[in-house]
Amino acid sequence: MSEASARRKPNDQPALLDTELEHLPPELRWREWIGRVEAVIFAASEPVPREVLSRVVGKSCNLDLVIDDIRAELAGRPYELVSVAGGWQHRTKKVFGDAINVAFGTVAGQGTKELSQSEALVLMCIAYFQPITRGELSSFFGKEVSRDLIGVLRAQDLIASGPRSPQPGAPYTYVTTKNFLSQFGLDTLRQLPDFEALEDAGLLSKEKLLAGDILAGLVGGEGEDDLVEDQVP
Repeated sequence: MSEASARRKPNDQPALLDTELEHLPPELRWREWIGRVEAVIFAASEPVPREVLSRVVGKSCNLDLVIDDIRAELAGRPYELVSVAGGWQHRTKKVFGDAINVAFGTVAGQGTKELSQSEALVLMCIAYFQPITRGELSSFFGKEVSRDLIGVLRAQDLIASGPRSPQPGAPYTYVTTKNFLSQFGLDTLRQLPDFEALEDAGLLSKEKLLAGDILAGLVGGEGEDDLVEDQVP
């Protein structure tokens, strides 16, 4: 135990962090703020929101400019600072993915179960039409969406229960999570591509979607049999 720790009483609070740093010249103060923000983001296991970063810098500090400076300094590095799931996070640049996989003997996506086509389709519907009930999902697909399929998406923390629906029986609705945003590199749901962009990319037919035939509207919509609820004899 250090001498300072020995002198500290059990109920003493740690010294407050000096966030204003008024004793430092402007340039050094800015460098210290940059260092603190980057250290907090680096130490975090999930995206760090603005309100957390604001605890370690002064009231006059423009966090957006701090982030811009950090990104500029990382321009030549194999990792970058990305805005995702309502916060900021360090991530390895995608171009180095193959090198990392070879170095550690892993395959792309290891640690996260790859979604089947049926699971991906249901997740897409939840993302665009949330909050949505399982019954509403089933009406989209024209087949019962199984509880097991919903369970897979919940187990990966891609969806969660939303508010109760005003429908008779007040069924649960489903919504996407922050982890969904993080996994797909989105900051907010507003960054989801609109239907026009998906149609231009050849991923769906808006005409068939508007007609209510979502499986026919999605190009390559095989695998829909997995949606069906298993029937107990």
